[in-house]
Amino acid sequence: MFKKMMLVSIVMTAVAALTGCASIVNGTNQSVSVNTGNVGGATCSLKNDKGRWFVSNTPGSVVVNRSFKDLQIDCQKPGYKDGYKDVASHTKAMAFGNLVFGGVVGAGVDVADGAAYDYPTEVYVPMRKAYA
Repeated sequence: MFKKMMLVSIVMTAVAALTGCASIVNGTNQSVSVNTGNVGGATCSLKNDKGRWFVSNTPGSVVVNRSFKDLQIDCQKPGYKDGYKDVASHTKAMAFGNLVFGGVVGAGVDVADGAAYDYPTEVYVPMRKAYA
């Protein structure tokens, strides 16, 4: 009986250690670089359901929270039309591996906290000169 309880305890510990694998390996945040091409010095706001972040001078980077939801980017600079871009998140392959090894609990944690998703690391937001 003791050996059976010990085996169950070891298996439960191993499963618990494997849950949230994407959270442990890559975390819930990632860096995103925003480039407005020939229009340098623009100010951009990036937002999703996890928060809002700012790049004060393009090209530039900011650390955002990962999410299933799109990342909405809005760039502005005096004398130019605003630039907008919606960037879709993609499910990381690691999330599927977590479902196999970490079970439903591990996959659920990564989906809930956003660790199962990625945005492109570099985003181009086109802007044009405003004509009066």
